[in-house]
Amino acid sequence: MILLNLDPQFTPLQGTVITYKSMVFYGGEPHIKIEPGFDVRQTVTITCRLNSFNSLGLLCVATDALKRMGVKTIDLFIPYFPGARQDRVMVPGEPLTVKVYADIINALHLNKVTVFDPHSEVTPALLINCEVISNHNFIAEVVSRIGGDVMLISPDGGALKKIYKVSEFLNGMPVTECSKSRDVKTGRLSGFKVYADDLEGMSCLIVDDICDGGGTFIGLAEALKAKNAGSLYLAVSHGIFSKGFDVFGDYFTTIFTTNSFSNVSHKNVQQIAIAL
Repeated sequence: MILLNLDPQFTPLQGTVITYKSMVFYGGEPHIKIEPGFDVRQTVTITCRLNSFNSLGLLCVATDALKRMGVKTIDLFIPYFPGARQDRVMVPGEPLTVKVYADIINALHLNKVTVFDPHSEVTPALLINCEVISNHNFIAEVVSRIGGDVMLISPDGGALKKIYKVSEFLNGMPVTECSKSRDVKTGRLSGFKVYADDLEGMSCLIVDDICDGGGTFIGLAEALKAKNAGSLYLAVSHGIFSKGFDVFGDYFTTIFTTNSFSNVSHKNVQQIAIAL
């Protein structure tokens, strides 16, 4: 496998690595110079973490550079797909952001685009030649690290379909459903509900795809504790953690995430490396 890793701190695959230099011009434009010396007749797999618009720009110019070198087949591994949460227009004046990113990537005419645990089915539906990696193995590893009996917690209705597939993968691990209310104009969360009478001190693992500021999980933690939950754990495929970790207080024994968005180092966080 021939690899072009556009983030030096994200090298999820094994193979022959292409050497390059990248920079950003003073005008803000990303630029790349790829060293020759690899077999352009073979498939080149680009890996990158799309955690900024500049990283998307670097992907675009890198793809163009490879094609101009004679590479015919290019695969792409982008575990976190940006804009995936904006997969519908809630109020007039908003963009359908996931389609904006998908259209840009589709315009690169790639052989295959691999994403990890996308927010909804909209992302793979919009991407041409998309391959999805589920969160099943990630959650299985999390459950193994926790040890003992664990209750899977679905944070809202949107997560139900995926969490029951996880439960099936884990031989029928029990699931408790939860819900919340969101003001579509302000984004404010309220009305957290846990659909269980008494969790009887059971260890609970909240499973979701993205953690941004953490408001959903703090509200859920309070609702779960009110239903007599035991130790609380959080597993999110894509950890943005835009408000840091102090906001979580002492609610969670451990937070689990992957390195799909960035590298994280915190005493209460275990980061599990993702790979194809």
